Amino acid sequence: MFVVTGCRGTAPKDASPASPPAPAKPAKSLPKIVAFGDSLTAGLGLPQSASYPSLLQKKLDADGFAYEVVNAGVSGDTTAGGVRRIDWALDGDVKIVIIELGANDILRGQSIAAMKENLARIIERAKAHSATVLLAGMEAPTNSGVEYRQAVHEVFPTLAREYNVSEIPFFLDGVAGIDSLNQRDGIHPNEAGTKIVTETVYRSLRPFLEKQGS
Repeated sequence: MFVVTGCRGTAPKDASPASPPAPAKPAKSLPKIVAFGDSLTAGLGLPQSASYPSLLQKKLDADGFAYEVVNAGVSGDTTAGGVRRIDWALDGDVKIVIIELGANDILRGQSIAAMKENLARIIERAKAHSATVLLAGMEAPTNSGVEYRQAVHEVFPTLAREYNVSEIPFFLDGVAGIDSLNQRDGIHPNEAGTKIVTETVYRSLRPFLEKQGS
């Protein structure tokens, strides 16, 4: 019930009662792109607006792609942690999942076979949800030993072939090992480095967006 207060008096005979305000239309729900990963996705050490998912959202908006980018990055997460939370991340109208996991497994020297199995399970669940998968490749540090580095290098393209998904060859391409593009820990990109990461992801992502929009 609305109570109108104001000047007292008689309304003119030709005055008509004010129309009630039109109900607000609910905002249209956009299909989702889930950026699923660890601290490299979450944007550790950066303002939230400078994380790669936030920068990716700005690029999509600027280019007229109507998607909502969801930052599902959890700092410190491993591929095993990703398996435990992937179903939650797939809630809603998820069209594309960008999987960026494995860096923490690698830094901790964990089993590469287990890492591969976990990534496979994440891919399987995303595909079962009918989501397009974009798998971000990782590399081991140079001090990891030749055999370990080679095993890591082979995991991501092998999974991409086995599951017929597209791969970003190296998520940190052009950023890893460059002091001016990383934070003081030498691991996480700074704002300049994150802009390069975003461009790397967008180059691989854009063909899917154009295909789905055609």
